[in-house]
Amino acid sequence: MAGKAAAVVCGWWARRKAAARRDAGMTTSEYAVGTIAAAAFAAVLYKIVTSGAVSGALESVIGKALDASF
Repeated sequence: MAGKAAAVVCGWWARRKAAARRDAGMTTSEYAVGTIAAAAFAAVLYKIVTSGAVSGALESVIGKALDASF
């Protein structure tokens, strides 16, 4: 009985290794999609931060922080 269980485990392991080899390029595409999404998010964030209203608010906050007395 132990021989049969070992054969089942070895068969399962061989199938898992074969499946992992077929999916080898998948991680590269996932990194590419993640990089594109991060770049798009950075572009949107840059547009928001450089807009007139947000830029004025940031300058006001920094100006108040620099003029604060200790």
